[in-house]
Amino acid sequence: MSIPKEPRQLMINIMYLVLTAMLALNVSAEIFNAFKLVDKGLKKSNDVLDKANANIPAEVARLAKKDMKKLGKYADRTGPAMALSKTFSDSIDAIILRLSDSNKDGVIDDEDYVMKEDKETGELKRKDLKNKKNFDITTRLMIGGDPTGAGGKAEELKAMIEEYQGKFMEFIDKEDQAAYADKISMKVDSDWETSGKPSWGHFNFGHMPVQAVLPMLTKMKNDAKSSETAVLNYLMGKVGGEDIVFNKFRVVSAPKKSYVIKGEKFETELFLSASSDKISGMSVQVDGSSVPVKGGVATYTATAGSTGVKKYNVNISIKNPVTGEVTREKGSFEYEVGERSCNVAATKMNVFYIGVDNPVSVTAAGISSNALKVNASGVTLKKDGRGGYIATASRPGEAKITVSGGGLKPTNFPFRVKRIPDPTPALGAGPNKKGGVMPNGEFKAQLGLAAILEGFDFDAKCKIQGYEITRVAKRQDPVSHVNGGARYGDAAKRAVMQAKPGDTYYFDKVKARCPGDSAGRKLSSVVFKIK
Repeated sequence: MSIPKEPRQLMINIMYLVLTAMLALNVSAEIFNAFKLVDKGLKKSNDVLDKANANIPAEVARLAKKDMKKLGKYADRTGPAMALSKTFSDSIDAIILRLSDSNKDGVIDDEDYVMKEDKETGELKRKDLKNKKNFDITTRLMIGGDPTGAGGKAEELKAMIEEYQGKFMEFIDKEDQAAYADKISMKVDSDWETSGKPSWGHFNFGHMPVQAVLPMLTKMKNDAKSSETAVLNYLMGKVGGEDIVFNKFRVVSAPKKSYVIKGEKFETELFLSASSDKISGMSVQVDGSSVPVKGGVATYTATAGSTGVKKYNVNISIKNPVTGEVTREKGSFEYEVGERSCNVAATKMNVFYIGVDNPVSVTAAGISSNALKVNASGVTLKKDGRGGYIATASRPGEAKITVSGGGLKPTNFPFRVKRIPDPTPALGAGPNKKGGVMPNGEFKAQLGLAAILEGFDFDAKCKIQGYEITRVAKRQDPVSHVNGGARYGDAAKRAVMQAKPGDTYYFDKVKARCPGDSAGRKLSSVVFKIK
Protein backbone atom coordinates (compact mmCIF):
# COMPACT_ATOMS: atom_id res chain seq x y z
CA MET A 1 0.00 0.00 0.00
CA SER A 2 1.53 3.34 -1.03
CA ILE A 3 1.64 6.04 1.62
CA PRO A 4 -0.68 8.95 0.74
CA LYS A 5 0.54 12.51 1.17
CA GLU A 6 -2.79 14.05 2.23
CA PRO A 7 -3.40 13.88 6.02
CA ARG A 8 -7.03 12.88 5.51
CA GLN A 9 -6.16 9.91 3.34
CA LEU A 10 -3.34 8.89 5.68
CA MET A 11 -5.68 8.91 8.64
CA ILE A 12 -8.29 6.80 6.82
CA ASN A 13 -5.71 4.23 5.75
CA ILE A 14 -4.19 3.90 9.23
CA MET A 15 -7.63 3.51 10.80
CA TYR A 16 -8.54 0.83 8.30
CA LEU A 17 -5.29 -1.10 8.90
CA VAL A 18 -5.84 -1.05 12.66
CA LEU A 19 -9.38 -2.34 12.31
CA THR A 20 -8.28 -5.08 9.91
CA ALA A 21 -5.56 -6.20 12.31
CA MET A 22 -8.05 -6.36 15.17
CA LEU A 23 -10.42 -8.32 12.97
CA ALA A 24 -7.68 -10.88 12.35
CA LEU A 25 -7.55 -11.43 16.10
CA ASN A 26 -11.22 -12.45 15.96
CA VAL A 27 -12.43 -9.53 18.06
CA SER A 28 -16.20 -9.44 18.64
CA ALA A 29 -19.03 -7.37 17.18
CA GLU A 30 -17.64 -4.03 18.39
CA ILE A 31 -15.07 -4.19 15.58
CA PHE A 32 -17.83 -4.60 13.01
CA ASN A 33 -19.49 -1.50 14.46
CA ALA A 34 -16.19 0.33 14.07
CA PHE A 35 -16.03 -0.63 10.37
CA LYS A 36 -19.58 0.63 10.05
CA LEU A 37 -18.60 3.99 11.56
CA VAL A 38 -15.61 4.31 9.19
CA ASP A 39 -17.87 3.60 6.23
CA LYS A 40 -20.37 6.19 7.46
CA GLY A 41 -17.63 8.80 7.82
CA LEU A 42 -16.36 8.15 4.30
CA LYS A 43 -19.87 8.54 2.92
CA LYS A 44 -20.16 11.95 4.58
CA SER A 45 -16.81 12.92 3.09
CA ASN A 46 -18.08 11.90 -0.34
CA ASP A 47 -21.20 14.03 0.10
CA VAL A 48 -19.06 17.05 0.97
CA LEU A 49 -16.95 16.53 -2.16
CA ASP A 50 -20.07 16.22 -4.32
CA LYS A 51 -21.47 19.51 -3.02
CA ALA A 52 -18.18 21.35 -3.49
CA ASN A 53 -17.61 19.96 -7.01
CA ALA A 54 -21.15 20.80 -8.13
CA ASN A 55 -20.45 24.57 -8.12
CA ILE A 56 -17.21 24.50 -10.08
CA PRO A 57 -18.31 23.81 -13.72
CA ALA A 58 -20.60 26.86 -13.89
CA GLU A 59 -17.84 29.10 -12.52
CA VAL A 60 -15.27 27.69 -14.96
CA ALA A 61 -17.72 28.31 -17.82
CA ARG A 62 -18.31 31.88 -16.66
CA LEU A 63 -14.62 32.69 -16.40
CA ALA A 64 -13.83 31.05 -19.73
CA LYS A 65 -16.14 33.48 -21.56
CA LYS A 66 -13.53 36.20 -21.32
CA ASP A 67 -11.47 34.32 -23.95
CA MET A 68 -13.37 31.34 -25.36
CA LYS A 69 -10.80 30.71 -28.07
CA LYS A 70 -8.08 30.14 -25.50
CA LEU A 71 -10.01 29.01 -22.42
CA GLY A 72 -13.09 27.30 -23.83
CA LYS A 73 -11.34 23.91 -23.93
CA TYR A 74 -10.99 23.93 -20.14
CA ALA A 75 -14.70 24.57 -19.64
CA ASP A 76 -15.45 21.68 -22.02
CA ARG A 77 -13.50 19.25 -19.80
CA THR A 78 -15.52 19.78 -16.60
CA GLY A 79 -18.54 17.72 -17.68
CA PRO A 80 -16.57 14.66 -18.85
CA ALA A 81 -14.43 14.74 -15.69
CA MET A 82 -17.52 14.65 -13.48
CA ALA A 83 -19.11 11.97 -15.66
CA LEU A 84 -15.98 9.82 -15.35
CA SER A 85 -16.13 10.04 -11.56
CA LYS A 86 -19.83 9.16 -11.56
CA THR A 87 -19.32 6.14 -13.80
CA PHE A 88 -16.68 4.75 -11.46
CA SER A 89 -18.83 5.44 -8.39
CA ASP A 90 -21.81 3.72 -10.02
CA SER A 91 -19.65 0.65 -10.68
CA ILE A 92 -18.59 0.57 -7.03
CA ASP A 93 -22.23 0.94 -5.94
CA ALA A 94 -23.15 -2.07 -8.08
CA ILE A 95 -20.52 -4.18 -6.28
CA ILE A 96 -21.70 -2.93 -2.87
CA LEU A 97 -25.27 -3.84 -3.83
CA ARG A 98 -24.21 -7.38 -4.71
CA LEU A 99 -22.33 -7.75 -1.42
CA SER A 100 -25.14 -6.26 0.66
CA ASP A 101 -27.99 -8.27 -0.82
CA SER A 102 -26.40 -11.62 -1.60
CA ASN A 103 -27.30 -14.72 0.36
CA LYS A 104 -24.68 -17.16 1.58
CA ASP A 105 -24.28 -18.57 -1.93
CA GLY A 106 -23.50 -15.18 -3.40
CA VAL A 107 -26.83 -15.07 -5.29
CA ILE A 108 -29.19 -12.10 -4.99
CA ASP A 109 -32.70 -12.98 -3.85
CA ASP A 110 -35.73 -10.87 -4.79
CA GLU A 111 -36.66 -10.64 -1.11
CA ASP A 112 -33.34 -8.91 -0.44
CA TYR A 113 -34.61 -5.81 -2.23
CA VAL A 114 -37.46 -5.20 0.25
CA MET A 115 -37.33 -1.63 1.60
CA LYS A 116 -38.40 -0.40 5.01
CA GLU A 117 -39.83 2.99 6.01
CA ASP A 118 -37.86 5.21 8.36
CA LYS A 119 -40.12 6.00 11.34
CA GLU A 120 -38.72 9.54 11.78
CA THR A 121 -38.38 10.81 8.20
CA GLY A 122 -40.83 8.56 6.36
CA GLU A 123 -38.18 7.79 3.73
CA LEU A 124 -37.71 4.32 2.26
CA LYS A 125 -34.36 2.78 3.16
CA ARG A 126 -32.72 -0.58 2.58
CA LYS A 127 -32.91 -3.17 5.28
CA ASP A 128 -29.97 -3.71 7.58
CA LEU A 129 -26.90 -5.32 6.03
CA LYS A 130 -27.33 -9.07 5.62
CA ASN A 131 -24.55 -11.50 6.39
CA LYS A 132 -22.17 -8.74 7.48
CA LYS A 133 -19.85 -11.31 9.12
CA ASN A 134 -19.86 -13.71 6.17
CA PHE A 135 -16.45 -14.39 4.58
CA ASP A 136 -17.64 -16.57 1.70
CA ILE A 137 -19.77 -13.93 -0.03
CA THR A 138 -16.82 -11.58 -0.43
CA THR A 139 -14.52 -14.33 -1.67
CA ARG A 140 -17.04 -15.72 -4.18
CA LEU A 141 -17.94 -12.32 -5.65
CA MET A 142 -14.59 -10.53 -5.58
CA ILE A 143 -12.20 -13.44 -6.28
CA GLY A 144 -14.34 -16.18 -7.81
CA GLY A 145 -13.46 -19.82 -8.24
CA ASP A 146 -10.18 -19.32 -10.12
CA PRO A 147 -7.20 -19.48 -7.71
CA THR A 148 -5.64 -16.55 -9.56
CA GLY A 149 -8.76 -14.42 -9.02
CA ALA A 150 -9.12 -13.86 -12.75
CA GLY A 151 -12.87 -14.46 -12.73
CA GLY A 152 -13.77 -12.17 -9.83
CA LYS A 153 -14.90 -8.58 -9.60
CA ALA A 154 -11.63 -7.58 -7.92
CA GLU A 155 -9.59 -7.94 -11.12
CA GLU A 156 -12.21 -5.94 -13.04
CA LEU A 157 -12.03 -3.27 -10.36
CA LYS A 158 -8.23 -3.20 -10.45
CA ALA A 159 -8.23 -2.73 -14.21
CA MET A 160 -10.84 -0.01 -13.93
CA ILE A 161 -8.79 1.92 -11.34
CA GLU A 162 -5.71 1.82 -13.59
CA GLU A 163 -7.79 2.84 -16.62
CA TYR A 164 -9.54 5.72 -14.87
CA GLN A 165 -6.28 6.99 -13.40
CA GLY A 166 -5.04 7.53 -16.93
CA LYS A 167 -8.33 9.05 -18.08
CA PHE A 168 -8.27 11.61 -15.24
CA MET A 169 -4.71 12.55 -16.21
CA GLU A 170 -5.89 13.24 -19.77
CA PHE A 171 -7.82 16.27 -18.50
CA ILE A 172 -4.50 17.80 -17.39
CA ASP A 173 -2.31 19.51 -19.99
CA LYS A 174 0.80 17.44 -20.75
CA GLU A 175 3.17 20.09 -19.41
CA ASP A 176 1.31 20.02 -16.06
CA GLN A 177 0.80 16.25 -15.67
CA ALA A 178 4.03 15.64 -13.76
CA ALA A 179 3.05 18.20 -11.10
CA TYR A 180 -0.47 16.77 -10.80
CA ALA A 181 0.42 13.06 -10.76
CA ASP A 182 0.31 12.86 -6.95
CA LYS A 183 -3.03 14.72 -6.79
CA ILE A 184 -4.88 12.00 -8.69
CA SER A 185 -5.86 9.68 -5.83
CA MET A 186 -6.91 6.70 -7.98
CA LYS A 187 -4.01 4.24 -7.75
CA VAL A 188 -3.55 0.48 -7.37
CA ASP A 189 -1.45 -0.30 -4.31
CA SER A 190 1.61 -2.39 -5.17
CA ASP A 191 2.10 -3.84 -1.67
CA TRP A 192 0.30 -7.05 -2.66
CA GLU A 193 3.19 -7.98 -4.98
CA THR A 194 5.48 -8.68 -1.99
CA SER A 195 2.77 -10.15 0.24
CA GLY A 196 2.87 -13.65 -1.14
CA LYS A 197 -0.78 -13.42 -2.21
CA PRO A 198 -1.60 -14.72 -5.71
CA SER A 199 -3.44 -11.54 -6.74
CA TRP A 200 -4.47 -8.01 -5.77
CA GLY A 201 -7.96 -9.35 -5.13
CA HIS A 202 -6.72 -11.99 -2.68
CA PHE A 203 -4.65 -9.36 -0.88
CA ASN A 204 -7.58 -6.95 -0.38
CA PHE A 205 -10.70 -9.13 -0.32
CA GLY A 206 -9.70 -12.71 0.41
CA HIS A 207 -11.59 -14.13 3.41
CA MET A 208 -12.77 -10.63 4.47
CA PRO A 209 -16.24 -10.23 5.99
CA VAL A 210 -18.74 -8.14 4.08
CA GLN A 211 -18.79 -5.35 6.70
CA ALA A 212 -15.00 -4.92 6.50
CA VAL A 213 -15.00 -4.64 2.70
CA LEU A 214 -17.67 -1.93 2.43
CA PRO A 215 -15.52 0.95 3.82
CA MET A 216 -12.70 -0.14 1.49
CA LEU A 217 -15.02 0.19 -1.50
CA THR A 218 -16.41 3.50 -0.22
CA LYS A 219 -12.85 4.80 0.04
CA MET A 220 -12.30 3.89 -3.63
CA LYS A 221 -15.30 6.10 -4.43
CA ASN A 222 -13.70 8.78 -2.30
CA ASP A 223 -10.49 8.48 -4.34
CA ALA A 224 -12.46 9.00 -7.54
CA LYS A 225 -14.26 12.06 -6.16
CA SER A 226 -10.97 13.48 -4.84
CA SER A 227 -9.43 12.99 -8.29
CA GLU A 228 -12.45 14.76 -9.77
CA THR A 229 -11.87 17.66 -7.33
CA ALA A 230 -8.19 17.89 -8.30
CA VAL A 231 -9.06 18.04 -11.99
CA LEU A 232 -11.82 20.64 -11.52
CA ASN A 233 -9.56 22.83 -9.38
CA TYR A 234 -6.87 22.56 -12.06
CA LEU A 235 -9.35 23.67 -14.73
CA MET A 236 -10.49 26.52 -12.50
CA GLY A 237 -6.91 27.68 -12.18
CA LYS A 238 -6.38 27.59 -15.94
CA VAL A 239 -9.28 29.97 -16.59
CA GLY A 240 -8.08 32.42 -13.92
CA GLY A 241 -10.24 31.34 -11.01
CA GLU A 242 -7.41 31.28 -8.49
CA ASP A 243 -6.71 35.01 -8.37
CA ILE A 244 -8.77 38.17 -8.08
CA VAL A 245 -6.96 40.96 -9.89
CA PHE A 246 -7.07 44.21 -7.96
CA ASN A 247 -7.46 46.82 -10.67
CA LYS A 248 -8.97 49.75 -8.78
CA PHE A 249 -6.91 51.92 -6.45
CA ARG A 250 -7.70 54.83 -4.19
CA VAL A 251 -5.68 57.05 -1.87
CA VAL A 252 -7.18 56.98 1.65
CA SER A 253 -6.49 59.39 4.51
CA ALA A 254 -7.42 58.22 8.02
CA PRO A 255 -6.94 61.08 10.54
CA LYS A 256 -6.52 60.20 14.20
CA LYS A 257 -8.72 63.13 15.29
CA SER A 258 -11.73 64.69 13.64
CA TYR A 259 -11.22 67.96 15.49
CA VAL A 260 -8.01 69.94 15.55
CA ILE A 261 -7.62 73.09 17.66
CA LYS A 262 -5.35 75.93 16.71
CA GLY A 263 -1.84 75.10 17.90
CA GLU A 264 -2.38 71.30 17.83
CA LYS A 265 -0.77 68.93 15.31
CA PHE A 266 -2.81 67.29 12.60
CA GLU A 267 -1.84 63.64 12.10
CA THR A 268 -3.26 61.16 9.61
CA GLU A 269 -2.39 57.79 8.06
CA LEU A 270 -2.13 57.73 4.26
CA PHE A 271 -2.39 54.47 2.35
CA LEU A 272 -3.44 52.98 -0.94
CA SER A 273 -6.71 51.04 -0.97
CA ALA A 274 -7.13 48.34 -3.62
CA SER A 275 -10.31 46.66 -4.84
CA SER A 276 -11.53 44.72 -7.86
CA ASP A 277 -14.52 45.24 -10.11
CA LYS A 278 -14.54 41.47 -10.72
CA ILE A 279 -15.52 40.64 -7.15
CA SER A 280 -18.88 38.86 -6.95
CA GLY A 281 -20.85 37.44 -4.04
CA MET A 282 -19.93 40.37 -1.79
CA SER A 283 -22.52 41.85 0.58
CA VAL A 284 -22.20 44.76 3.01
CA GLN A 285 -24.47 45.64 5.93
CA VAL A 286 -24.35 48.72 8.13
CA ASP A 287 -26.25 48.39 11.41
CA GLY A 288 -28.18 45.47 9.93
CA SER A 289 -29.24 47.25 6.72
CA SER A 290 -27.86 46.24 3.33
CA VAL A 291 -25.66 48.70 1.44
CA PRO A 292 -25.39 48.49 -2.39
CA VAL A 293 -22.05 47.23 -3.75
CA LYS A 294 -20.71 48.36 -7.11
CA GLY A 295 -17.35 47.34 -8.52
CA GLY A 296 -16.24 45.83 -5.22
CA VAL A 297 -16.94 49.09 -3.34
CA ALA A 298 -19.88 49.84 -1.04
CA THR A 299 -20.94 53.42 -0.34
CA TYR A 300 -22.72 54.19 2.94
CA THR A 301 -24.68 57.41 3.40
CA ALA A 302 -26.59 58.68 6.42
CA THR A 303 -28.45 61.90 7.13
CA ALA A 304 -27.08 63.77 10.13
CA GLY A 305 -30.32 64.34 12.01
CA SER A 306 -28.83 65.33 15.36
CA THR A 307 -25.53 66.43 16.80
CA GLY A 308 -23.09 64.25 18.73
CA VAL A 309 -20.93 61.18 18.21
CA LYS A 310 -22.51 58.63 15.84
CA LYS A 311 -21.37 55.01 15.80
CA TYR A 312 -22.01 52.44 13.09
CA ASN A 313 -21.20 48.74 12.76
CA VAL A 314 -20.15 47.22 9.43
CA ASN A 315 -20.44 43.55 8.45
CA ILE A 316 -18.93 42.42 5.14
CA SER A 317 -19.30 38.90 3.76
CA ILE A 318 -17.90 37.46 0.54
CA LYS A 319 -18.80 34.07 -0.90
CA ASN A 320 -16.26 31.85 -2.63
CA PRO A 321 -17.97 31.06 -5.96
CA VAL A 322 -16.29 27.67 -6.12
CA THR A 323 -16.56 26.20 -2.63
CA GLY A 324 -19.55 28.23 -1.50
CA GLU A 325 -17.65 29.10 1.67
CA VAL A 326 -18.60 32.49 3.13
CA THR A 327 -15.95 34.68 4.79
CA ARG A 328 -17.20 37.36 7.18
CA GLU A 329 -15.46 40.41 8.61
CA LYS A 330 -16.82 43.16 10.85
CA GLY A 331 -15.75 46.48 12.31
CA SER A 332 -17.07 49.40 14.36
CA PHE A 333 -16.56 53.06 13.42
CA GLU A 334 -17.74 56.48 14.54
CA TYR A 335 -18.03 60.05 13.39
CA GLU A 336 -19.18 63.26 15.04
CA VAL A 337 -21.94 65.57 13.88
CA GLY A 338 -21.77 69.28 14.66
CA GLU A 339 -23.90 72.17 13.53
CA ARG A 340 -23.55 75.76 12.47
CA SER A 341 -25.06 77.82 15.26
CA CYS A 342 -25.00 80.99 17.23
CA ASN A 343 -26.55 81.64 20.62
CA VAL A 344 -28.29 84.71 21.95
CA ALA A 345 -29.46 84.61 25.57
CA ALA A 346 -30.91 87.20 27.92
CA THR A 347 -28.75 86.94 31.02
CA LYS A 348 -31.58 87.64 33.46
CA MET A 349 -33.72 84.88 31.92
CA ASN A 350 -31.25 82.09 32.82
CA VAL A 351 -33.64 80.28 35.15
CA PHE A 352 -34.06 76.70 36.34
CA TYR A 353 -37.44 75.76 37.83
CA ILE A 354 -37.78 73.36 40.75
CA GLY A 355 -39.71 70.13 40.16
CA VAL A 356 -39.45 69.95 36.35
CA ASP A 357 -36.88 68.80 33.79
CA ASN A 358 -34.92 71.78 32.51
CA PRO A 359 -33.34 71.02 29.09
CA VAL A 360 -29.78 72.28 28.68
CA SER A 361 -27.75 72.36 25.45
CA VAL A 362 -23.98 72.59 25.80
CA THR A 363 -21.77 73.25 22.78
CA ALA A 364 -18.22 74.50 22.35
CA ALA A 365 -16.93 75.29 18.88
CA GLY A 366 -13.83 73.34 17.93
CA ILE A 367 -14.07 70.82 20.76
CA SER A 368 -15.19 67.22 20.34
CA SER A 369 -18.14 66.29 22.54
CA ASN A 370 -16.06 63.33 23.78
CA ALA A 371 -13.51 65.77 25.23
CA LEU A 372 -16.06 68.22 26.65
CA LYS A 373 -16.57 68.14 30.43
CA VAL A 374 -19.75 69.58 31.96
CA ASN A 375 -20.23 69.98 35.72
CA ALA A 376 -22.91 71.72 37.77
CA SER A 377 -23.52 73.05 41.30
CA GLY A 378 -26.92 73.92 42.75
CA VAL A 379 -28.63 71.53 40.31
CA THR A 380 -28.21 67.94 39.16
CA LEU A 381 -27.22 67.25 35.53
CA LYS A 382 -27.74 64.08 33.51
CA LYS A 383 -27.41 63.33 29.79
CA ASP A 384 -30.66 63.09 27.84
CA GLY A 385 -29.33 60.62 25.21
CA ARG A 386 -29.66 63.17 22.38
CA GLY A 387 -26.45 65.12 22.97
CA GLY A 388 -27.95 67.45 25.59
CA TYR A 389 -28.54 67.49 29.33
CA ILE A 390 -31.42 67.66 31.81
CA ALA A 391 -31.03 69.88 34.89
CA THR A 392 -33.15 69.21 37.98
CA ALA A 393 -33.30 71.56 40.98
CA SER A 394 -34.55 71.00 44.51
CA ARG A 395 -34.26 74.38 46.25
CA PRO A 396 -34.40 78.07 45.25
CA GLY A 397 -31.20 80.05 44.92
CA GLU A 398 -28.25 80.15 42.56
CA ALA A 399 -26.84 77.43 40.27
CA LYS A 400 -23.77 77.21 38.11
CA ILE A 401 -22.76 75.09 35.12
CA THR A 402 -19.04 74.78 34.36
CA VAL A 403 -17.76 73.74 30.91
CA SER A 404 -14.16 72.63 30.30
CA GLY A 405 -11.99 70.07 28.48
CA GLY A 406 -10.37 69.76 25.08
CA GLY A 407 -8.06 72.70 25.80
CA LEU A 408 -10.91 74.94 27.03
CA LYS A 409 -10.34 76.57 30.40
CA PRO A 410 -13.19 76.13 32.94
CA THR A 411 -15.99 78.54 31.99
CA ASN A 412 -18.88 79.26 34.39
CA PHE A 413 -22.50 79.95 33.41
CA PRO A 414 -24.75 81.27 36.25
CA PHE A 415 -28.45 80.41 36.60
CA ARG A 416 -31.22 81.32 39.03
CA VAL A 417 -33.30 78.56 40.60
CA LYS A 418 -36.96 79.43 41.21
CA ARG A 419 -40.21 77.78 42.18
CA ILE A 420 -42.88 77.16 39.56
CA PRO A 421 -45.08 80.29 39.34
CA ASP A 422 -48.40 80.27 41.21
CA PRO A 423 -51.18 78.72 39.14
CA THR A 424 -54.55 80.40 38.62
CA PRO A 425 -57.64 78.74 40.17
CA ALA A 426 -60.37 78.23 37.58
CA LEU A 427 -63.42 76.13 36.82
CA GLY A 428 -61.82 74.52 33.76
CA ALA A 429 -60.34 76.21 30.68
CA GLY A 430 -61.78 79.26 28.92
CA PRO A 431 -61.97 83.03 29.29
CA ASN A 432 -64.92 83.00 31.71
CA LYS A 433 -63.68 80.13 33.89
CA LYS A 434 -61.31 82.26 35.98
CA GLY A 435 -64.04 84.37 37.53
CA GLY A 436 -66.73 86.81 36.45
CA VAL A 437 -70.17 86.18 35.01
CA MET A 438 -71.14 82.57 34.13
CA PRO A 439 -74.44 81.15 32.88
CA ASN A 440 -76.36 79.08 35.41
CA GLY A 441 -76.29 75.84 33.36
CA GLU A 442 -72.60 76.12 32.57
CA PHE A 443 -71.76 76.75 36.22
CA LYS A 444 -73.65 73.64 37.36
CA ALA A 445 -71.89 71.50 34.70
CA GLN A 446 -68.44 72.04 36.26
CA LEU A 447 -66.97 69.27 38.42
CA GLY A 448 -64.60 71.26 40.60
CA LEU A 449 -61.76 73.72 40.81
CA ALA A 450 -58.51 73.37 38.83
CA ALA A 451 -55.05 74.98 39.09
CA ILE A 452 -54.04 76.38 35.68
CA LEU A 453 -50.40 77.27 34.87
CA GLU A 454 -50.73 80.05 32.32
CA GLY A 455 -47.82 80.83 30.01
CA PHE A 456 -45.58 78.17 31.58
CA ASP A 457 -43.67 76.25 28.89
CA PHE A 458 -42.70 73.23 30.97
CA ASP A 459 -44.66 70.03 31.31
CA ALA A 460 -45.92 70.51 34.87
CA LYS A 461 -49.29 70.15 36.61
CA CYS A 462 -50.37 71.60 39.93
CA LYS A 463 -53.03 69.92 42.06
CA ILE A 464 -55.75 71.64 44.12
CA GLN A 465 -55.59 70.46 47.75
CA GLY A 466 -58.76 72.17 48.99
CA TYR A 467 -60.82 75.37 49.21
CA GLU A 468 -63.86 76.99 50.80
CA ILE A 469 -66.94 77.56 48.63
CA THR A 470 -69.51 80.17 49.72
CA ARG A 471 -72.97 80.76 48.18
CA VAL A 472 -74.56 84.20 48.58
CA ALA A 473 -78.20 84.17 47.42
CA LYS A 474 -80.52 87.16 47.23
CA ARG A 475 -81.96 88.12 50.63
CA GLN A 476 -80.26 85.08 52.25
CA ASP A 477 -77.30 84.66 54.56
CA PRO A 478 -74.03 83.35 53.05
CA VAL A 479 -73.58 79.59 53.35
CA SER A 480 -70.00 78.19 53.29
CA HIS A 481 -68.65 74.67 52.85
CA VAL A 482 -65.06 73.42 53.14
CA ASN A 483 -64.10 71.13 50.24
CA GLY A 484 -61.09 68.76 50.23
CA GLY A 485 -59.39 68.16 46.87
CA ALA A 486 -60.21 69.58 43.48
CA ARG A 487 -63.53 67.85 42.73
CA TYR A 488 -66.72 68.87 44.50
CA GLY A 489 -67.64 66.88 47.55
CA ASP A 490 -71.29 66.17 48.45
CA ALA A 491 -71.83 69.43 50.34
CA ALA A 492 -70.13 71.59 47.72
CA LYS A 493 -72.02 69.82 44.94
CA ARG A 494 -75.40 70.50 46.62
CA ALA A 495 -74.47 74.15 47.00
CA VAL A 496 -73.54 74.41 43.33
CA MET A 497 -76.76 72.72 42.18
CA GLN A 498 -78.77 75.35 44.12
CA ALA A 499 -77.38 78.13 41.92
CA LYS A 500 -79.88 80.63 40.53
CA PRO A 501 -79.45 83.77 38.46
CA GLY A 502 -78.30 86.58 40.70
CA ASP A 503 -76.37 84.28 43.11
CA THR A 504 -72.69 84.86 43.83
CA TYR A 505 -70.16 82.09 44.58
CA TYR A 506 -66.84 82.70 46.30
CA PHE A 507 -63.92 80.24 46.18
CA ASP A 508 -61.60 81.27 49.05
CA LYS A 509 -58.68 79.78 50.98
CA VAL A 510 -57.57 77.91 47.86
CA LYS A 511 -54.49 75.74 48.37
CA ALA A 512 -52.54 73.91 45.68
CA ARG A 513 -49.32 71.93 45.40
CA CYS A 514 -47.00 72.12 42.40
CA PRO A 515 -44.02 69.88 41.44
CA GLY A 516 -41.11 70.58 43.75
CA ASP A 517 -43.27 72.00 46.56
CA SER A 518 -42.65 70.63 50.03
CA ALA A 519 -46.06 71.95 51.17
CA GLY A 520 -49.18 73.44 49.63
CA ARG A 521 -49.24 77.08 48.57
CA LYS A 522 -52.10 79.59 48.94
CA LEU A 523 -53.72 80.85 45.76
CA SER A 524 -55.88 83.89 45.08
CA SER A 525 -59.66 83.77 45.49
CA VAL A 526 -62.02 83.53 42.55
CA VAL A 527 -65.62 84.85 42.33
CA PHE A 528 -68.45 83.89 39.95
CA LYS A 529 -71.70 85.82 39.32
CA ILE A 530 -74.54 83.57 38.09
CA LYS A 531 -76.78 84.82 35.32
